[in-house]
Amino acid sequence: MLKVMNYNSKVSFFGGTFLSSVIHIGVEDFITTIVLAIVGAVVSFIVSVILKYFFQRLKIKYKK
Repeated sequence: MLKVMNYNSKVSFFGGTFLSSVIHIGVEDFITTIVLAIVGAVVSFIVSVILKYFFQRLKIKYKK
């Protein structure tokens, strides 16, 4: 017999899992993760702007 978890059971299950894992992760790991996420976002943005610029230049060059 398959029992379906209701909304409150799901929230308490995932909330408890999340909070128990947060306790075991150190502050240094959070800081490292935040810094790496920021660096990754900045690099991704810069690369996308550079690629957009080059593709626009190529598009204009080949239209002439």
